[in-house]
Amino acid sequence: MAEINIQRKKAAPGPWLLVLLLLLVLGAIAYFLLRPGAEATEEPAAPPASSSAPLVTNPDTAIAASSVPPTDENVAAMAAEEPTATADELASFAATQTSNSDYGRKGLRMLSGLLIDLADREDLRDASVSEKRDNLTSAISRLEETNTSIRPGCAAAAALMQAMQQKAYPQLERPVTELNEQALQLSGRTTENDQASLRSFFTKAAEIAQVLSRPATS
Repeated sequence: MAEINIQRKKAAPGPWLLVLLLLLVLGAIAYFLLRPGAEATEEPAAPPASSSAPLVTNPDTAIAASSVPPTDENVAAMAAEEPTATADELASFAATQTSNSDYGRKGLRMLSGLLIDLADREDLRDASVSEKRDNLTSAISRLEETNTSIRPGCAAAAALMQAMQQKAYPQLERPVTELNEQALQLSGRTTENDQASLRSFFTKAAEIAQVLSRPATS
């Protein structure tokens, strides 16, 4: 009887082999994504378009923007700061602005600014002038206080003018003496009844300041 050679068919690959291949593929993907340095190669994200930070193109502007903002006190002082008046401007104010509700204080500030500038002049600077200048500065600093009289400020301004007159302007002795007497006679109030005496004081002070503003004659 002849032998029959029977060969078994090879079994098809089981599902576990497919699962193994899938795991290998996932492992390779995870390796490339999570390996060190992968994040460093990514490009930095652009800033959002809705960012509220302004685009600075001028470096000077950038420096200014980064500086510390001034305090409220400094802002108020800068806002209140006015250019120093000239003697002619003071004379014009004294003659035409008597109806100004702040006539006395504004006139005194104009006169004080003018005199303080003159007191810093080299040919007028000495110990007496410096002392009177400081007294005037102190008196003016109290003008903003409620119910403050302007008489001390006017008297300090007249005293400073007298110190400058004694330093280099002998020809002004008489008008400066009269101005000091006027300052002592002021009531210190700024009502309408006091406008005439204030106008006379500021007018004479402006006339003297016009001479003090010119170089002293030897």
